Amino acid sequence: MAIDLADYERSARGAVRTFWRTRERARRKQADARLPDQGERASVTAGKNMDGFIDLAVDLVRANGLPNASVHLDRALLTLPGYFRPTKLWDLLVLNEGRLVAAIELKSQVGPSFGNNFNNRAEEAIGSACDLWTAYREGAFGDHAQPFVGWLILVEDAPASRSAVRIRSPHFPAFPDFEGASYLKRYDLLCRRLVKEQLYTTAAVISSPRSAAKTGEHGSLSEMSGLRTFVTSLAGHVAAEAART
Repeated sequence: MAIDLADYERSARGAVRTFWRTRERARRKQADARLPDQGERASVTAGKNMDGFIDLAVDLVRANGLPNASVHLDRALLTLPGYFRPTKLWDLLVLNEGRLVAAIELKSQVGPSFGNNFNNRAEEAIGSACDLWTAYREGAFGDHAQPFVGWLILVEDAPASRSAVRIRSPHFPAFPDFEGASYLKRYDLLCRRLVKEQLYTTAAVISSPRSAAKTGEHGSLSEMSGLRTFVTSLAGHVAAEAART
């Protein structure tokens, strides 16, 4: 059976518009309420910024043979057991007949503080994956096929995220790929290496300017870390689960 990408390009444009518009509404709400200025944090804590991408993932699950799978979006049902910690909260879980089919984490980063936030995002992504796969190895999810584990981040396309960044490593040299790499390029390298090291089934970075609130404009840094690869991998994994059942 051919996989169905569920018109993901149209859905992605809508998801990007939702992202930027939700951030702006949260910022205006804060301003109208005359709350203390929290900068970009006001729009981050709104909590609904990435809902359009969740909808896209759900469409892919439904379109590829699992219309009756349990797709969990409620925070109370989004935890999985860990190995190094008791539990981990994910953004989307898909279960079918008691089997864990997919676990997806969605992140975003908007300027101006790209530096510290990049390191935090990288550490979170690596730690979450190591914890999940160790728990899987120890039988936390039963004796079933490996789940799809996905990580996707939307990063603001801006001069600060596209500019070359100097590296300070006084004792030993950093890997050459990072020399002069912008923060967007660093995210591309992160995603590609997360997959290469089999920490995630697929990892993607989407770049988008603030003007995309009207257009839904977005881009990718490489084929391996692009949205098409992410949705194709998820759709194929769901179709394989459907074929088994």
